[in-house]
Amino acid sequence: MKKIEVIIRPEKLEALKKILTKNEYSGMTVLSAMGCGHQEGFDNPEFEKLGLEVNLLPKLYVMTVVWDEDLEDILSEIVDTLSTGNVGDGKVFISDIDDVMRIRTGERGKQVL
Repeated sequence: MKKIEVIIRPEKLEALKKILTKNEYSGMTVLSAMGCGHQEGFDNPEFEKLGLEVNLLPKLYVMTVVWDEDLEDILSEIVDTLSTGNVGDGKVFISDIDDVMRIRTGERGKQVL
């Protein structure tokens, strides 16, 4: 299993949900976030020229867990669908998941997903 943590522009959430649903994943956690990276918080070059410091831009953090065999297809679809070609499109962080437990029953393993 792989955990994917996706940081995206807010307007791209519905597209990401469609990608996950198409690949038969419905579970996700979505949080509002503020951040900056190489973009340094500027969404418009004119802000910098005017001396305005935006610093942090609104983003969404989406976390889900997928099967190893589905990861590459999902990542490819994320790039194809969510990329605008501009800085600030976001990032995807990928981690291994060793185990999972359902709190309600204590059940563990693949069947929990």
